[in-house]
Amino acid sequence: MTLLKHFFFFLSHIFDNHRLIATLIMHDFKRHYLGSYFGLFWAFFQPIVFIAVIWFVFEIGLKAQGATNDTPFALWLICGMVPWFFFVNGLSSGTNAIISNAYLIKKVTFRVSILPLVQIGSALLIHLVLVVLMMGVALLYGFTPTLYWLQLFYYLGCMIVLLLAITWLTSSLRVFIKDIGNMIAVIVQIGFWATPIFWSLELIPQEYRKVIELNPIYYIIEGYRDSLFQNVWFWEKDLLTLYFIVTSVLTLVLGAFVFKKLRPHFGDVL
Repeated sequence: MTLLKHFFFFLSHIFDNHRLIATLIMHDFKRHYLGSYFGLFWAFFQPIVFIAVIWFVFEIGLKAQGATNDTPFALWLICGMVPWFFFVNGLSSGTNAIISNAYLIKKVTFRVSILPLVQIGSALLIHLVLVVLMMGVALLYGFTPTLYWLQLFYYLGCMIVLLLAITWLTSSLRVFIKDIGNMIAVIVQIGFWATPIFWSLELIPQEYRKVIELNPIYYIIEGYRDSLFQNVWFWEKDLLTLYFIVTSVLTLVLGAFVFKKLRPHFGDVL
């Protein structure tokens, strides 16, 4: 009950200080992407080039068209890569949220728990532009907007909650354990190949599919595809949705608990 009360206080704090949070997000965004002449250019150029390389290798080189249920491979790939980029960017920057803003830690009136959210918000700005580009690709392939497209807001909210839960945990541990960053880099590399981003779950044997579905990112990536061209509502996947919600809540509770316990010691270490 105590953690639940603190979480509601946190939501209230976000509502009461939304202007401050928005200012911090824009400040972080400018620091990351507008600090050099081509900063904003690289923010979009790198993911677009990476998507193009994966598309060329798997569609042109390996002839992967038949692996996506007659859906254009480029669209299938983009709907997987766009949420994946957001997850990786939000996770990496959110993990370093405390150490990269050490100067704010000793401010008594500042609620440190919003720092991971600020980093996620900064990554979100880039993600929203990529989502618009993703919709543009869908239109080029003849997929017209439907009510299912509105479901993207739901899956976007799921991603933000999941990222906040994970980064509360990782950012607090990162202050004391420097190896957390390296561990996350390894997990991200494994996760990229183990998540159905550029391949379909139907390609692997039935007995292994349940293991893949345990990955919460799978739920979100498939949700983007369900919304854009597969036309499936999230409540139609009742068991998978329930699993994602339970997993996210448990991770949120764990992250909040660890963050709360370690918060008083941040100033001593930084």
